[in-house]
Amino acid sequence: MIKGIMPPVTTPFVNGEVAYDKLAGNIRRWNKTGLSGYVVMGSNGESAFLTRDEKLKVVETVKESLAAGKMLLAGTGSDSIRETVSLSNDAAELGADYALVLTPSFYKGEMNGPAFVRYFTEVADRTRIPLIIYNVPKFTGVDIQAAAVSQLAEHKNIAGLKNSSENAAQTAEIIASVPADFSVLVGTASVLYPGLAAGARGGILALANIAPDECVKLQKLFEEGKHVEASTLQKKLIPVNKAVTSKYGVPGLKAALDMLGYFGGEPRSPLAPLGNREREDMKLILKTAGLLV
Repeated sequence: MIKGIMPPVTTPFVNGEVAYDKLAGNIRRWNKTGLSGYVVMGSNGESAFLTRDEKLKVVETVKESLAAGKMLLAGTGSDSIRETVSLSNDAAELGADYALVLTPSFYKGEMNGPAFVRYFTEVADRTRIPLIIYNVPKFTGVDIQAAAVSQLAEHKNIAGLKNSSENAAQTAEIIASVPADFSVLVGTASVLYPGLAAGARGGILALANIAPDECVKLQKLFEEGKHVEASTLQKKLIPVNKAVTSKYGVPGLKAALDMLGYFGGEPRSPLAPLGNREREDMKLILKTAGLLV
């Protein structure tokens, strides 16, 4: 069963090229934390801007840098079933443990429950590692229904769901409809505590890139029944999470990484780095949360 806190790691660039050595350095530092593993080629990894060869080299780099016991999830989804299966199996050959597969979304008007069931069933039937369904409506414009997830959860090669919607009621509905061994993971730190309360097994959180110890601690507090402390920590982290997701996005997350001693670097064009004013705002947010001295 998939459990715990994992960051969707950023992809470092130097002069527009993937800096694999910087990626390995970040992983080695994260290895010292209680993170359960890492997600590569997710939204925060700028997957949409990577070539296929770059994606596979990222998988290889992170696999070589992993500490024992850490999981590796690879974002391999595209609208094409054939390409998703091909990339998933190539990532599996390089050591990925799970394929994180995005909901297809180009033909939005036709992406309903039956279409999602067909898509994920066909991919799961042909992929050599288990799948995790990736639901992120703010980017795709589509939202998988609980009924479709419940049906897909019966497939022996579909292991879980990352739900990046902030709809806590939807997450609770999904959890109530799937088998106990199907892992539902929260996809944004703003709803980690309510997600855990509903039965989520953990989270794949952008915030865990820059606050891994705090995110891990929140889940630990919850599991120990220390709900007041967990809720207090949740509230403390919300402004930081907002800054590195909805407010400043990937450029903000990378700037925060640089401020905290990781390698963030610049995003890949057409994304632009933060301006000076935004950087000062980000620094203040990190200081207020106690993440930066």
